[in-house]
This record gives sequence, C-alpha cells and structure tokens, in this order.
Amino acid sequence: MDARDHNEALLDQVRQAAATGRPLAIHGGGSKSILGRPVQGEPLDTTNHRGIVHYDPCELVVTARAGTPLAELIDTLAEQDQMLPFEPPLFGGGATVGGMVATGLAGPRRPWAGSVRDFVLGTRVITGAGQALRFGGEVMKNVAGYDVSRLMAGSFGCLGLISEVSLKVLPRPRASATLRLTLARDSARECILRWRHQGLPLTAACHHEQQLTLRLEGNRGSVDAARRHIGGEPVDNGEFWARLRDHRLPFFTGPGTLWRLSLPIAGDHPALPGTSLMDWGGAQYWLKSNSDAAAIREWASGAGGWATCFAAAAGVEPFHPLPAALMHYHRALKAQLDPQGIFNPGRLYPDL
Repeated sequence: MDARDHNEALLDQVRQAAATGRPLAIHGGGSKSILGRPVQGEPLDTTNHRGIVHYDPCELVVTARAGTPLAELIDTLAEQDQMLPFEPPLFGGGATVGGMVATGLAGPRRPWAGSVRDFVLGTRVITGAGQALRFGGEVMKNVAGYDVSRLMAGSFGCLGLISEVSLKVLPRPRASATLRLTLARDSARECILRWRHQGLPLTAACHHEQQLTLRLEGNRGSVDAARRHIGGEPVDNGEFWARLRDHRLPFFTGPGTLWRLSLPIAGDHPALPGTSLMDWGGAQYWLKSNSDAAAIREWASGAGGWATCFAAAAGVEPFHPLPAALMHYHRALKAQLDPQGIFNPGRLYPDL
C-alpha cells in the first residue's frame, strides 16, 4: 500500500466514524501515551502513513507524513548538517512527526530557539467531517491559514488528524560546549539572566542539586570566549542534553508524581513542594512531588505560571484548568473542526 492508499485508509476510517458518531483514539508510536486523559475510542494508527515528502536543504524546509519516525527525520536532517531547532524528545525512539506536533513538546533549546509551533509552516489535516484540508504552505511568507496550522501544535489530536507537516529547519551550530558549575538555585537563575543580557551564546541551562549545567553554541570564537568568561568544568557535550530531553536522567526515575511547571524566568520562585529540576534557564521546572494537586497548581498560579501533571496520577486532571473565556474559544474551535467530537474526546479536558 503506497502513501496515497494509506491516506485514503485514514480518510475512510474518519468518515465511517463521523457517519456513526463513534470516537477515535489517534496514536502514532505511543511514546507520549501517558500524557493527557485516557481516551475511549476506536484506535486510529498513523504509523503506516510515513515518509519524507519533500526536503530542500537550501530553503531550510522539510515536509513529512505524520507517521514518519522522528528519529528518521532527525537523521535525514543531520546528513545535511541541519536540525529541528526546538529539540523534540524521542522518548525511547517511538516518537513520530505527527505526535511531535500534536503534543508540542520541545527540549532544552526551546527558550533560545523557539517552540514546535514557531517552526510549523503548514499542515494537511483530516477534519471531523471527513475533509482533507491543507493549511499554510512551505514558506514563511505564505500566511494563508498559517495560524490554523500552528493551532495543531499542542492540540493532542483533539482538533483533527494531522496527516502531513511542513517545518522550518536550521543549520546545526558550528561549535558547541557544555559546562558545569556549582551554584545555588537562585544564584544560578541570576547568572543565567545576566549572561543572556550579555549576549553569551547560551542554548540550554539546567540546574539540579546545586549543579548548573550550561550549553554554549555558535561559531568557535564566540563559544570559546563564553567558556573563558563563565568558567566551570567541561562535561560530555551531547549525552547530558539527550538524557534530559528524553527523561533518562536519574531525577525522572525517582519516586513521586512528575509535574511540569511553566513559570516566568524572572519571577519569584519560592521553595517548591518536592524535588525539582530546573530547565529552560528557569522557565520550566520538573517537579517530583506527592503533594496535593490543587496545592501545586495554586503554587504555580501564584508564581505566575501553570502546572501539568506529566505522568497523571489517579484522580488528577493532567492539564491546568483554563479560564472560562479561553475554554469558550477552545470549544468553538473544536466545534468547527470536529463538530461531532470524534477525535480524542476528553484527552485535553473532559468537555473537549
């Protein structure tokens, strides 16, 4: 069965589900199945709809089908010394391109390079009415429907079935170095802010157990100058960040429910109710805690952010509650693209 046949098979399954009103549980490699609420529905598997449709290294654009293994796409880009700038997690290697966009997860480089959403140029989407639509294109200046494509990032399959994605890619840095310093958490945050204001080529910053780990990337001269300015000890340049990205550091295997906290980097961060690992230079905290979910979310809101239960515990809603006005827009968008509510019902929130 070729790619066109696989796409038609996906269309047929969606149309049959729409005709009968039965829900569909979209999945790719299953690498992020722990995220969100459980979905009861007929499985819709995208993994056979795979392959890189178009890649133009000169234009820094790649288009791939939803079921394409993310590792395959990363390797293809690496052959041309290019990369996905937002550094998406692989989580064991089963991740797909569609799942990457649907969850919108990014790695350590995200505050310096941008999010998944920032690099989505266009998508092909199958709607809940069984229509195959194209939004956006393959160039940044093509803005027709561009915002709809971006809305697919982080939608967890609730708005439609992503069948194809066009992405902006970037060259890999010419030089890279990783340093480690011993600093208290608040001192580490202050240093990171100062170094950013000084224009040092930081592209990752993680703090855990009094150890600040930094990544510097750019041309050789700027990286070497930054290393001399910051000091610290050099550590293995690639392995640490890959282990952080894919949750393979010892912190992630310890006891307690795993929470992801998004916080203002320059805000006031009092003591967290558990064991924490600071990522994104202080904009993201990974928290291991058995504290009450409401208390954790109240703490995050008080600090100007929000909290997601990454590995949802029994009886805990995974995503931070939305304000009524924002939920209204979510429902309106869902009604437009999936009027019968067949795609991943309840994955994000009970009434979506």
